[in-house]
Amino acid sequence: MLKFKDIRIGKNLSIRVKIWLFFMMLVCIVFILMWTFQVLLLGQFYEIMKVSSISRVTKNLAKTYQTEQIISDDLRDAAMQNDMCIEVLNAEGAEINYKCIFSGNCLLHNGSNDIYFYYMDLKQNAGKDIVRKLYNDTMQSEMLVYGCPLYDTNNEIKGYIITNSRLVPVESTRHILQNMTMTITVALAIAGVILSAYAAENLGTPIKRLNSSARRLALGDYTASFVGGGCAEVDDLADTLTYASHELSKTDEMQRDLIANVSHDMRTPLTMMKAYAEMIRDLSGDNPVKREQHLNVIIEETDRLSLLVNDMLDLSKLESGTQKLEYQTIDISEKLCEIASRYEGLSEKMGYHLIFTGDAPYMIHCDSGKIERVICNLLNNAINYTSKEDRTVILRQINRPDCVRIEISDRGDGIEEDKIKLIFDKYYRSENHKREVVGTGLGLSIVKAILKMHGYNYGVNSKLGEGSTFWFEANAAVPPVADDK
Repeated sequence: MLKFKDIRIGKNLSIRVKIWLFFMMLVCIVFILMWTFQVLLLGQFYEIMKVSSISRVTKNLAKTYQTEQIISDDLRDAAMQNDMCIEVLNAEGAEINYKCIFSGNCLLHNGSNDIYFYYMDLKQNAGKDIVRKLYNDTMQSEMLVYGCPLYDTNNEIKGYIITNSRLVPVESTRHILQNMTMTITVALAIAGVILSAYAAENLGTPIKRLNSSARRLALGDYTASFVGGGCAEVDDLADTLTYASHELSKTDEMQRDLIANVSHDMRTPLTMMKAYAEMIRDLSGDNPVKREQHLNVIIEETDRLSLLVNDMLDLSKLESGTQKLEYQTIDISEKLCEIASRYEGLSEKMGYHLIFTGDAPYMIHCDSGKIERVICNLLNNAINYTSKEDRTVILRQINRPDCVRIEISDRGDGIEEDKIKLIFDKYYRSENHKREVVGTGLGLSIVKAILKMHGYNYGVNSKLGEGSTFWFEANAAVPPVADDK
């Protein structure tokens, strides 16, 4: 039921009050419409409908008379079916035919000269219809007189037809409808109160429950449950809030992990930089060899910090959409050959062996610089995690009709099946963090962001003890339309 607290002073009305007011307003509208049309306007509405009915019947008779003579049976049927008297006159006002159902008590056949006045009225109106509402003292009732001209096939007036019908008193009917309307109104009001209370409770309670859970979620309680009920829209809202709660929980967890991991990677080089700077100050300042070694350590740690900060900034730009793609059409085979030749120059120094398996030239439409970064990041990842015994990295190009598949394989320890779906998350490698592994832990996240911006499929296949294969598929460029000459 409605409570006083639902009517919030100085604030918007609660949904319970709004629903209750809506039903009450609906009841009032129904009551006003019923009272207006069934009581107040009943007499006018009845008269309008009666005139319309008489007009239609009279004009139908006039239309029939245009091509043939109206026989007595036609007049009798029309008069009996529509409760009216009919008089047919020629152009001079003489009677041609008639039918009276009121035993000579109507306004047309009461023995007076009223019919002559109706005839003159029609004649003076120059072909226009007449409608007259008159009181019949004999029948103690109001009556309608309707007249219209009769035309021949040349559209010339050859006579007139006049009809007379009784207006049935509607006062008693209106009194009955008034009482019935009041009864219906009371019933509607009671039903409205019951239905509005039920609807308000059925819709208001789930929304209040969702609001309470949402408040808990806003305070960081991700275990808050969202239960719908009442209607499909409330159920959809509950499902959406549940999904949002799960996503916020994941985001909060990732944020905590990212801060912890970044803090870990920043703290270690900063500690080393400080330690070696102090060693230079206190011990090796006068020893050129030691000083150079210590300075090189500081430079390496500075580079590591710079790389971490740059990767974080680049990933932030990619995920926020502020960094746009600059598309161009390139031959991916040529791009892979160029990258492979650069890495081959470093392979002897770093102790790994790069195998490049190319394919025929293949044109794709992409941001060349970012796709190159994707390939380099995947190669660096393979180099970092390949086996120490077999430091082999394989770069493959596989052409397909609608795309080209790029694969980078290593022969490392592989990835557990339940961890494969997490491999592209930010800073995932920190769970098995090794300082000797070069990188920031954001390389694969950058790969994921770039490939998603291009709309390319990507993934990783891995088996424990056999290594991993990272891949993506670049869509083929649309070939130019040849000129027909």
